[in-house]
Amino acid sequence: MLTPDYQRNWPAYFDAVAQQPPRQTLLTAIEHLAACNEGLMVDLACGSGRDTLALLRAKPLWHAIALDTSEDGLARLHANAADATMHARLQSHVVAMEAVPAWWRSQRPPLPAPTLINASFALPFCDPARFPALWTWICGTLAPGGCFAGQLFGDRDDWATIRPASHFSREAALALLAPFDMLIFDEVDKPGSDAMGGSKHHHLFHIVARKP
Repeated sequence: MLTPDYQRNWPAYFDAVAQQPPRQTLLTAIEHLAACNEGLMVDLACGSGRDTLALLRAKPLWHAIALDTSEDGLARLHANAADATMHARLQSHVVAMEAVPAWWRSQRPPLPAPTLINASFALPFCDPARFPALWTWICGTLAPGGCFAGQLFGDRDDWATIRPASHFSREAALALLAPFDMLIFDEVDKPGSDAMGGSKHHHLFHIVARKP
């Protein structure tokens, strides 16, 4: 269960999902970018890095920048990176999502435009007051032809009662995505369980979108 400030026991969550595969949205984005032999992925709120590692395995010439506030999660990511070649293509930094736009601008030399920005089940945990700036950064920083992969939470999700501003109607979600060509927009609206074993009603949107 989430706390009123939309946090949870992250180490326990990392333990619970340790054996889970990468998110299907990330794998779908990789498929759509099959022709891109070289590129950069930015993984927002990467947690323990299951998607970051999948990208590095699938794309042996790509680099990844993994960002999260959890030092524990980033340590798990590095521990699971299989070899020196993978480590050489991986950067990780303790950066909150809300701080990513300013952090990105501060890097010297400037970082290249990412070919893929991944935010698996991450954006709903952004401070809603600062979400517009983060979304503007995503839209503006992604390279033309690149993909965004991630999720938004819907307004009928059980967690919408905790912080309604972090949840979107279908129409509002599609409006956010107007700058992109939609590759995947799958709406889920059903009862189920969360990663920690609790029951909840899920309403969310799985997204893979291409920047023209």
